[in-house]
Amino acid sequence: MSITLRQLEIFIAVAETAQVTKASKKLFVTQSAVSMALAELENQLGGSLFDRHGRSLLLNARGRYLLPLAKDITCQVSNIESIMSERNDTLQGRIDVVASTTLGNYILPYLIGAFKRVHPRVHVNMLVHNTKNAEQLVMDGSCDVGYVEGLLGKNAELKVRPWFQDELVILCGPTDPMAHNEYFDLETDLTEKKWIMREPGSGTDATFREKMRDYLDKINVVMEMGHPEAIKRAVESGAGIACLSSLSVCRETEHGWIKTLKIKGLDMKRQLKIIQRKDKELTDELAEFMNFCDVMNDCKEDRVCLSSPWKLQSLLARQSAQKR
Repeated sequence: MSITLRQLEIFIAVAETAQVTKASKKLFVTQSAVSMALAELENQLGGSLFDRHGRSLLLNARGRYLLPLAKDITCQVSNIESIMSERNDTLQGRIDVVASTTLGNYILPYLIGAFKRVHPRVHVNMLVHNTKNAEQLVMDGSCDVGYVEGLLGKNAELKVRPWFQDELVILCGPTDPMAHNEYFDLETDLTEKKWIMREPGSGTDATFREKMRDYLDKINVVMEMGHPEAIKRAVESGAGIACLSSLSVCRETEHGWIKTLKIKGLDMKRQLKIIQRKDKELTDELAEFMNFCDVMNDCKEDRVCLSSPWKLQSLLARQSAQKR
């Protein structure tokens, strides 16, 4: 017998709730149906997926390996109907977007790809710059809209509205002793650590230095890098720890390549923003794109929808179904 989609859905629900009872309520099925499906799945895969601790079911190594694969499969399947049933869209035109580094590399590509599935006749051009340059490109009319993370200048002609909140987190490799901790403790974890930093002038670096201003003299910087991908690879290799946006490490944390830690007792959240000229004409295609991007407000704090494009598609499909 082949593995079924329902078995994977039940496995995911049990993994997320750690109890058959809670999983059955979440899926609106009986407890016996959950137990039977789980037993069949484990039998087909040739071994257990959970360790039993009283009434709780905790993922073992096999289960942790299966979980991200199962989530990807269920997300892809849930989007087939939505994608295949899309009507021919009449919206057309061009949108010029600029985004700061984190948003341009980790958020907007997924959103633009999903937007193009729905509106294939709209051409979307995106540039990636730091916040200062992004602001200038919007002000001189080169770009219709900007998505930025850094500090903005005081410009009376600029319209700024909040998008969603991001949070900076500490990154360490999976073999680092800190990987077993729940939080990064500034009192005990700060000293004797090698730090890998973003280059000066980036939005992430500016936010980090502002939030950590009382602790900067205790940070031992061993290298600076100009791109989050380079920093992530260095952390994975064990070269040191770093602080980046949680948005940039969704895939790595899900697969266990990097461990992220929130800083205990320190608010590391920052407000992401959308910028436009106040006198900029809001075309139909631009209005639709900006409304489309508001899906990020529903992606919850862990931003699981960013670990694969199919998960974002699943979120969009659910939103579309709710509007009908």
